[in-house]
Amino acid sequence: MPLLTVTDLKKRFNLESGFFAKLGRYVNAVNNVSFYVDKNESYGLVGESGCGKTSTARLIVRMYNADSGTIIYCHENSSVNVGLLQGTQLRQYRRQVKYVFQDPARSLNPRMNVFEVLVSGYRRGNPGSKAMGNGILREKAAAALEEVGLSASDMEKLPNEFSGGQRQRISIARSLLPQPQLLICDEVVSALDVSIQSQILNLLLEIRSKRGMSFIFIAHDLKVACYFCDRIGVMYSGELVEEAPAADLWKESFHPYTQMLFSSVTGANAYSNDASLPSRKSTASPYCPFASRCPKAKGCCYEEIPVMRKITPNHFVRCHF
Repeated sequence: MPLLTVTDLKKRFNLESGFFAKLGRYVNAVNNVSFYVDKNESYGLVGESGCGKTSTARLIVRMYNADSGTIIYCHENSSVNVGLLQGTQLRQYRRQVKYVFQDPARSLNPRMNVFEVLVSGYRRGNPGSKAMGNGILREKAAAALEEVGLSASDMEKLPNEFSGGQRQRISIARSLLPQPQLLICDEVVSALDVSIQSQILNLLLEIRSKRGMSFIFIAHDLKVACYFCDRIGVMYSGELVEEAPAADLWKESFHPYTQMLFSSVTGANAYSNDASLPSRKSTASPYCPFASRCPKAKGCCYEEIPVMRKITPNHFVRCHF
């Protein structure tokens, strides 16, 4: 049984906010998204900004509550419906599924030293930590820092004394402290220099190999995702439009949007990227959301929504052609 199974997940948000905002105007951020993550597997969610990949990840950790659909988490031969968890059970789940944010400068409290950054969340989420002495907590924090390539002597420093790559290592160390089974990495290398990106990616690969962890890796760069992930789901306008093993997707992609993402990485101009993203209003589009940007679009693309089709045993595409 997979570690995590997401089925028909949906979430929409009001386009406007505030007391005087008009009702009935929504953006469909996540629309019927389904995928699974096996144990010791890295699953990538890839797409442009606004495609719904971060919203999907935040639904998984219950930062948002889904409008419909299910998230099933399986651990130690038992499974739970994440949407039904409350109180202690939800806190236990969040110890097993941790989230690493894109911008460590915003997610690390600048007034805390590194030790407090690492253990403050651990104390709140682990009732047993109250019985631990400060010495034990310092040992755990030091071990986490050393695992991500930093030093135990860094615990007394403030986050602003570190570079961007080092701050991201601190964020990763904080997420590793409660021994999670699944790590959600939300654009963790997108703001870093290329050389630092490779160091962080290799660090995550080492952690996965050592701990046998699973990952959900969110990125807009397909090349980076293909390097790190086992399988990849490509998202567009809140929907999964293609899913395949990373090696297969690298060799041959079928959806025009995936091909456009690859062409943007290589510098080619296979498809026009000038058209704006479609507007996602209160109801889902009655036709293919990519039709307005697709050079292959024909009449049926504007008349009905394509279904996810199996191209090979492990390769699925949501396209009429």
